[in-house]
Amino acid sequence: MEPAALERFPSPGKGSGLRSCRRLRPGELLYRAQPFAYVATKEQLGGVCGRCLRRNENLHRCSQCKVAKYCGKSCQKEDWLDHKQECRCLKNIKPNFPPDSVRLAGRIVFKLLRQSACLSERLYSFSDLQSNIELLSEEMKDGLRHLAKALQLYLKTEIQDASHLPPAIDFFQIFTKVTCNCFTISNGEMQDVGVGLYPSMSLLNHSCDPNCVIVFEGCQLLLRSIREIQIGEELTISYIESLMPTSERQKQLMRQYCFECDCLLCQNQDKDAEKLAGEEHAWKEVKDVVNEVRYPKSKEEWQQVLARCQNLLSSNMDILPDSNIYQLKMLDCAMDACINLESWEEALYYGIRTLGPYRLYYPGFHPLRAVQLMRVGKLQYSQDMFSQALETLKQAYDIMKVTHGEDHSLMQALMEIKEQCEAVMRIQ
Repeated sequence: MEPAALERFPSPGKGSGLRSCRRLRPGELLYRAQPFAYVATKEQLGGVCGRCLRRNENLHRCSQCKVAKYCGKSCQKEDWLDHKQECRCLKNIKPNFPPDSVRLAGRIVFKLLRQSACLSERLYSFSDLQSNIELLSEEMKDGLRHLAKALQLYLKTEIQDASHLPPAIDFFQIFTKVTCNCFTISNGEMQDVGVGLYPSMSLLNHSCDPNCVIVFEGCQLLLRSIREIQIGEELTISYIESLMPTSERQKQLMRQYCFECDCLLCQNQDKDAEKLAGEEHAWKEVKDVVNEVRYPKSKEEWQQVLARCQNLLSSNMDILPDSNIYQLKMLDCAMDACINLESWEEALYYGIRTLGPYRLYYPGFHPLRAVQLMRVGKLQYSQDMFSQALETLKQAYDIMKVTHGEDHSLMQALMEIKEQCEAVMRIQ
C-alpha cells in the first residue's frame, strides 16, 4: 500500500496523527520503510550483521574498528556510507564503548551533515520530530545532557568543534528526539536486535489496544492492520510492552513519552487483577529475579538462569498462578534457557504452560502470541507429537498471516515446518 492511502492529520489532543484514506481489512500492509538511521544493540553486536541485522555464526569483523561485524562483503559495502566516519570514532574511543543511543545519535549527525534525502521521511521529516522537551523531568534532562557530552567525546575525531555545526544539529536536541521517537528493532523471534529512527512512523499515536502492529524484516519496518479500520479512523500502535499493570504502563508512557493514556484498557484497568494474582511477596521476588536476567552468553550462564527459575517455580507452585505476569515471564525465561541448553522436553513443559496466559493477554492478532505458538509447535514436533504440533502451528499461521504477512521470512519458516509435519503425518 502506498503512503497515499495514509494521511497525516491533526489528532485531537495528540498533535499530529496518521489516518487511513480507505477502509482496511485485518492483515493489510500499510507502510514499508527503511530507517533514517539505525544500529545493532551492544548486546547483539557479536551475533548479528551490522547491516541486515540477521543472526549469523560466521560474521566478519571490520578490520579497522574491529567492532562492526558483517555477514559478507556486500553487507559491509552497503553499510560503508553509514559506517565510514563511525568507524574512526569507535577506533578512537577504545577501550571505551558508547551506549546504543550515542552510536545511533552519531549516525544521525553524520546523516544530517550529508544532507541525504531519506524515503522514511515522506510523511514526516527528522526536523519535524517532536522532542517534548518542556515536559521532560529534570532527571530525564540531566540524563540527556550527560549523553550529549558523551556524544561530543565520541565524535571528537570527526567533529573537533561542535559549536561550528549548523544550528539544526544540536546534540541535546537530537537526544530529546531520539528518546521519544526511536523504535526498538526486533527479529523474527521478537528479540531486540537494534534501535532505529523511522520519522514518518513517529506520526503513529499510542493505544494499549491498537489497531495496527509493527514488525521488522531485517531493519525494514512493516506497518500492518490487525483490525477492520474505517475511512478516516486513526491508526494506532502500542509504544510499550503491554504485559504490565495499568499503573506501570502509565508510568513508562509518562516518563518516556510525556503523556497519559486514556484508552479503554487503561480506563477499565483491564486484567490488572489477573496480572498480579497470587501472593504479593512471591511475585515481587520473581519480578526481581526476572529483571536481573541479562542475555546470557555461555552455557554455564544459561544453566545458572535455569536453576534459579526451577527453584522459584517449584517453591511458588501453589501460591502463584501462571497468569501472574512475573510468573509468566519466568516461565518464558525457563523455556529460553532449556532451548539454549537443548533440553527440549523441559522447554516444551514450560512453553505449554505459557499458552493460556498468552491467549488471555494477547487476544486477537498479536505477533508475540504467533511467535510463542510457533516456538511451542516446533518443540512438539521435536518430541514427535505431530498432531499436537500441527494444531499449534496452524494457530500460529492464522495469526501470523495477519501480523507478518505471507512474504515475511518468519512466515516462510513456519510454512516449512508445518509442511514437514503434514508430510510425516501422511506417512504414519
